[in-house]
Amino acid sequence: MKQVVQNYKSGELAVLDVPAPACKPGGVLVRTAYSLISTGTELMKVSEAGMSMVGKARSRPDQVAKVMQSVATNGVPATYRKVMGKLDSYTPLGYSLCGVVEQVGAGIDDVKVGDLVACAGNEHALHAELNWVPRNLYTPVPDGLAPRHAAFGTVGSIAMQGVRQGESRLGEVALVIGLGLIGQLVVQLLVASGVRVVGADPDPARCELAERLGAAACGDPGSPAVESAVAELTGGHGVDQVYLAAGGGSNQPVELAARLCRDRGRVVDIGKCRLDLPWNAYYEKELDVRFSRSYGPGRYDPEYELEGRDYPIGYVRWTERRNLACFLDLVARGDVDVEPLVSHVADFDDAVETYRSLKDGELKAVAVLFRYPEQETETRAPEITVPATPRTAPAAPARSGTSPVRLAFVGAGNYAASMLLPHLAQREGVALQTVVTTTALSAANAQRKFGFAEATTDLDAVLDDKTVDAVFVVTRHSSHAELTRRALLAGKAVFVEKPLALSEEELAGVLAAVEESGNDRLQVGFNRRFAPLLQEAKQRFGARSGPASLRYLVNAGRLQHGSWYLQQGTEGSRFAGEGGHFIDTASWLLDADPVSVYAVATPGNDDLQVVLRYPDGSTATISYVTTGAAGFPKETLDLIADGKVLRLDDFVRASVHARKRWVSSRLPKARDKGQNAELASFIKAVRSGGPMPVSLDSLAATTAATLAVQSALAAGAPVALEKSR
Repeated sequence: MKQVVQNYKSGELAVLDVPAPACKPGGVLVRTAYSLISTGTELMKVSEAGMSMVGKARSRPDQVAKVMQSVATNGVPATYRKVMGKLDSYTPLGYSLCGVVEQVGAGIDDVKVGDLVACAGNEHALHAELNWVPRNLYTPVPDGLAPRHAAFGTVGSIAMQGVRQGESRLGEVALVIGLGLIGQLVVQLLVASGVRVVGADPDPARCELAERLGAAACGDPGSPAVESAVAELTGGHGVDQVYLAAGGGSNQPVELAARLCRDRGRVVDIGKCRLDLPWNAYYEKELDVRFSRSYGPGRYDPEYELEGRDYPIGYVRWTERRNLACFLDLVARGDVDVEPLVSHVADFDDAVETYRSLKDGELKAVAVLFRYPEQETETRAPEITVPATPRTAPAAPARSGTSPVRLAFVGAGNYAASMLLPHLAQREGVALQTVVTTTALSAANAQRKFGFAEATTDLDAVLDDKTVDAVFVVTRHSSHAELTRRALLAGKAVFVEKPLALSEEELAGVLAAVEESGNDRLQVGFNRRFAPLLQEAKQRFGARSGPASLRYLVNAGRLQHGSWYLQQGTEGSRFAGEGGHFIDTASWLLDADPVSVYAVATPGNDDLQVVLRYPDGSTATISYVTTGAAGFPKETLDLIADGKVLRLDDFVRASVHARKRWVSSRLPKARDKGQNAELASFIKAVRSGGPMPVSLDSLAATTAATLAVQSALAAGAPVALEKSR
């Protein structure tokens, strides 16, 4: 299929051929009829992409702060790879469309194939021929409403949420500053609510359009006409609400809002304009400044948007989806007219030229639609399902010494793109065969950057491919166990990023697949034991005769709001996802698997103290904390035994204090946490047919110990561990 994409590093726009998205449970696959260009938001993104690197940094200081924190945690080279990987990737454009349901995922019963729906979301309603859209981000189109008009649904919802935030009442007077696409819709929604509207915009054509659509008066914000209209309509008291629908770097909108708003009026920010509030003006009138967050309640909540968990209508009357449906109803009944806003309709194949014309100012438009070609016969995208009785196959034989090891990647997100694929793409004797993702563009990006021979969204095709020797599972945590199980049953060697499993049942399922298939070719991404600095420190420490005490401090830090790591209902606790790293490292240093786990936590389980006991009486205490200083090293470790101390400082420096003291030189560039060495060991094992880098018993024991932490917290007592195999 085709999709409009942009490279944020170079600014390049393209209509790219990408794999069709998979139809996942909880949503529908939609073939687009019309998609709407947001002439404000999207053109701002297009303009930013054309800036220099310094200009990009100045426009996004929030992202610069994240980069600096990543440098402190991961070092310059790893951060550089991650940032450049993100910048030098194709990103999607678009978030408002109308199309026809082509395929229905499991669990969906409110629409059927052939239904016309309006769709929302900057990850799901893209300028693309096909989109997978989750339940709460689509709504059926009312009978009789033209598809080109239904494509306005998302921007209409944005305008509607702004009006709801203003709490307008019948008979009030409002000022709308900025009469672009959102501003024009706000005008109509206010008029439909019985509110008299004054508009302000420097473009006379937009002012005239707003007056035709119901505004009482409009004019240039710098002219006396706007102030005179407000005084006449309000008896000199000022407007009840001001809606900021303007963009740009001028502070004029917020200053005008303060001057023309009545005492204790409301100012609602819908656009992205400068907000240096003049303190005296806002204080003296006690103005109520509010922000309108996109389409409405549910926005940025993954449980609502991705998992389909609706909010009870008795508690949240207007959600994203209800706003979307309400706006379409208003358009269908003629209370809002979007046809006068359509300045241009372009064929989808002409998307690049259309964006160029908008950016250069050749095409002056309020709203621009892409029209997609009609499809008489469709080739449906694969639906992601789990077979009830998976096929089994024997373990893959060893490769010849000259034949490349052919790899498939399931998932190609940030970690895979920054920490795994750069090492594999440069390794001799490795062929990156296929990348499979559930979203089309991520697969296309990985194929372009790392040289995969194929990109697809069809997992079954990868598992059935006899030329693939090993499968890398680098997806979200909740899918690791099932994907690993299926790949093992298909006879593939498997490298799965931690965690291997999120429950004892999932772990048992993986081990059952090993028994059923006879295929134990499995490695979990516990990379720290492969770190050269830590390996040298262990060698310098030498053998021990008595039990040891190990202390591991992990200064994990707070997660960003919206991180999928916070989705504990589906992705498990944060420690369940990450803790295996530290347990595996401790067990490797102590040359044994733990026999019991005890854990205590602060309220909310934010900070954990995990105590592991080993067969010879050794103990390991892992302090996993989120409340420490961001500038403090992430990982520090001390191993004490037989009058010796091993010290690791965040994979930058290590030392051993014994009869002879050894101190490593400080690493000059990056924290090498062992990913490259681990990958080399895995590839060597796949090629030779020799043992995996870490025994299956050890992988299972580490996973069982990680899962036992939650049980120990619940029991308030140590949990004994039994061998999983």
